[in-house]
Amino acid sequence: MTGPIDFSAFVAHWRDIEGKDDNHYNGSDELQAISASYGEKHGLMRLGIHHERLQPGRRVSWPHAEADEEEFVFVLEGEPDLWADGHLKRLQPGDGVSFPAGTGLAHTFINNTDQEVRLLVAGEATRIRSRIHYPMHPKRNEEIGDRHWKIDPPRPLGPHDGLPDRQRIKS
Repeated sequence: MTGPIDFSAFVAHWRDIEGKDDNHYNGSDELQAISASYGEKHGLMRLGIHHERLQPGRRVSWPHAEADEEEFVFVLEGEPDLWADGHLKRLQPGDGVSFPAGTGLAHTFINNTDQEVRLLVAGEATRIRSRIHYPMHPKRNEEIGDRHWKIDPPRPLGPHDGLPDRQRIKS
């Protein structure tokens, strides 16, 4: 006979595990999404699963492409813009977006609305050997050294600069 089950070892509400509102890249004060990491909370080794809250005027990350990691993003609430290689597409709740590894498609999600956006982000857990490319941030590519994925030839980018509208207006 076994004892009672400790549900807290594998069940959590995103509000209870959400991190601080301080996500940003080193050397940048641009705030990004507020994240609740289920992988961290429950010790998942192969899956990275996050509930992301994206406030108006923010983006999840700088535009990036991953050589080695697959990623899937599901829109739970709100209408974010998907930025893909310099082009925007407005999404709605229920939309799912897949990024297979190695395509070179640079992407991020931007909240250009006045309402909070909530996303479920699933992918492979971050690995030290994973390679990544930031098409709009060459300095970041230099900073990450061997982790930089040199895409040759570079993919052509569309007209959008990857910034949230509010951030562009501030600049």
